[in-house]
Amino acid sequence: MDIPRLHPDTVEEVKQRVDIVDVIAESVVLRKRGKDYVGLCPFHEERTPSFSVSPDKQVYYCFGCGAGGNAVKFLMELGRRSFTDVVIELAQRYQIPLKTLAPEQRQELQRQLSIRQQLYEILAVAANFYQHALRQPPGKVALDYLKEERRFSEAAIQQFQLGYAPGGWETLYRYLIEQKRYPLALVEAAGLIQSRSSGSGYYDRFRDRLMIPILDPQGRVIGFGSRTLTGDEPKYLNSPETSLFEKGKTLFALDQAKSSLRTADRAVVVEGYFDAIALHAAGISSAVASLGTAFSQAQLKQLLRYSDSKQIVFNFDADAAGEKATQRAIAEIEPLINSGQVQLRILQLPDGKDADEFLNFSPDAAEKYRQLLQDAPLWFDWQVQQLLRDRDLKQADQFQEIAQNIVKLLSKIESRDLRDNYISYCAQLLSQGKNQYLKINTQDFKQIAQNLSLAIQQRRKYGSDPTPSLITAKTLTISLEKSRLEEVEAVLLRIYIHCPEYRQKIWETVEAKDLVFSFSHHRFLWQKIDELQEKIADLKDTDESNQLLSWLQDRYLDSSESFPAVEYLLRLNEKTKHDIFRPSLQIKEAVTAIERIKLENYRRYCIQQLQQLDPERESAQLQYYLQERFAIEQQINEFDKAQESSK
Repeated sequence: MDIPRLHPDTVEEVKQRVDIVDVIAESVVLRKRGKDYVGLCPFHEERTPSFSVSPDKQVYYCFGCGAGGNAVKFLMELGRRSFTDVVIELAQRYQIPLKTLAPEQRQELQRQLSIRQQLYEILAVAANFYQHALRQPPGKVALDYLKEERRFSEAAIQQFQLGYAPGGWETLYRYLIEQKRYPLALVEAAGLIQSRSSGSGYYDRFRDRLMIPILDPQGRVIGFGSRTLTGDEPKYLNSPETSLFEKGKTLFALDQAKSSLRTADRAVVVEGYFDAIALHAAGISSAVASLGTAFSQAQLKQLLRYSDSKQIVFNFDADAAGEKATQRAIAEIEPLINSGQVQLRILQLPDGKDADEFLNFSPDAAEKYRQLLQDAPLWFDWQVQQLLRDRDLKQADQFQEIAQNIVKLLSKIESRDLRDNYISYCAQLLSQGKNQYLKINTQDFKQIAQNLSLAIQQRRKYGSDPTPSLITAKTLTISLEKSRLEEVEAVLLRIYIHCPEYRQKIWETVEAKDLVFSFSHHRFLWQKIDELQEKIADLKDTDESNQLLSWLQDRYLDSSESFPAVEYLLRLNEKTKHDIFRPSLQIKEAVTAIERIKLENYRRYCIQQLQQLDPERESAQLQYYLQERFAIEQQINEFDKAQESSK
């Protein structure tokens, strides 16, 4: 057929009736900003929105690449389609009569459009046929299944037009072809029948199955889903792809959910038909199902048209298959998530239940579901928890693997503020893998967060995995230990200087346990205290004991380069007063931490030596360090048990 020349009146009416926001929102995630809408331009790569849509002027414009025009031009540019194709599509969508300049062209065009209308009609008739069959004696098994096993009410069954496909091979075929006189080719094009392998004749695609009509957003039947009632495979069977039905672009129950999506400002996406139906029956009517396929960007963009907050909740099954489906869905829409165009949350119901099972579990299940929906974690939190599940952060290899994967997740987030927030969150989680005696403080978080930031910068800049040393368990452990060690040594020195009644206890403990201060400025201060021991022992009165500060400052510190590094220990502020509020407990904790770090440092030294030794030429040394490592690990275990039992 020659391309018809559309009448100018048709073109003008299309331009007048089309809503540009409605058209563009199918392809671009739009957010309202003042009177206009903004989003990421589909015509060039960008990370911050420069694409603007004006509903008042019915035009779009990109301040980044200069693309602009009306709704017709948008569809032409986006799909590389002709002007006539786009106008015809929009005319159909908005039910605008088509006029052409040549009468014979109009007749042919109407014939082509009539085919689609006939397909809609055939599918609607088939849906009515299945509904009727559900109420007949052969359909009783399907009706009982819906009411008894699925516990669906009569209202829910009617609302979703559920039906039954009889078990005969040609029941629907004969009804549509012989009784209704629909063309064989159109019934086949609707996906309701298929040709026999022998090449002679056709048979019904759906037989002895529970039937679930799939409707488009306008409420027209475009296909069917079905479930076996006999255990035959496949358990679920959908219509094939047709000119009306594309699984990757279709959402079950969207026609029912549209109004609730706008009210709730949140969409719930489930895997199965029955999950969606059960949620609607429970009053949670913003639910849709993804037809058992991987959730696509096209499906997501359909949902986002109805939401201002752009909030989507995935509630897939909580079993292994459901978790894989969740991961696949996240991967499919990852660009939209990472750019902040969608706020994704993940809901996994307790005990591995799907939505249908959960809602039938107890009388108040619907209310519990709403609360779980409200508390569903953001996708990133869920992803991180999946990484941590059944893993031990104290194991170096597992720690490094988790940290590497966290860096991969973080590096994809476009928003700097959101990324920084998650860096802090992940730094806190990673620190939980450290030893219980290394109490994490603000400085520790800064160190971990700094390492994560550097690793993320490297990955974002070069597109490769970061330098391993940035995020290894060893690197972060040493950073934490160093920070914690400096803190506890300072606590001991501060208590010694400002709490005279505990000086003897600290002195005896340091001597008895042969503790050595690791930081040079701390060793310097302790050396000067050691030189003053005789004079300190002669101080009896608490007031006179303050003389220690004067002695240290006058005789040693003022003239030393180490003075700035320890000067802060000589003064107390609100925080440091709190640090020495319970001296006995804090002395014990500080000494325990120092001892534990000392053991861990030696264990790490033994491992380092073992990695460097040549087993053939240095076997004696190798054996020595193997024994040392075994001995120190035993000592660490005994130390930890002793500390645990003393609590």
